[in-house]
Amino acid sequence: MAKVCTIAWVHGTVQGVGFRYSTQREATDLGLTGYARNMDDGSVEVVACGEAEQVDKLLAWLKAGGPRIARVEKVLSEPHQPEREYVNFGIRY
Repeated sequence: MAKVCTIAWVHGTVQGVGFRYSTQREATDLGLTGYARNMDDGSVEVVACGEAEQVDKLLAWLKAGGPRIARVEKVLSEPHQPEREYVNFGIRY
């Protein structure tokens, strides 16, 4: 299976609602590496690396709204080539 990395920006009510932690749990369950972090514009940036099918599942989860109290308005994503390989899925501050 091909390994891929995708970077996504999730817009809406996604900060202060446990979005990064829920994303970390979902990504870890899918066997992905990368990170989630809050951005200054109120969005959350997500980098996900792993099997293409699993990355697609995480993107679908993000687009479906993530955790229950979040309100996702849009998700923008593109292929990503990280400068280093991630060993787990972390939360950045």
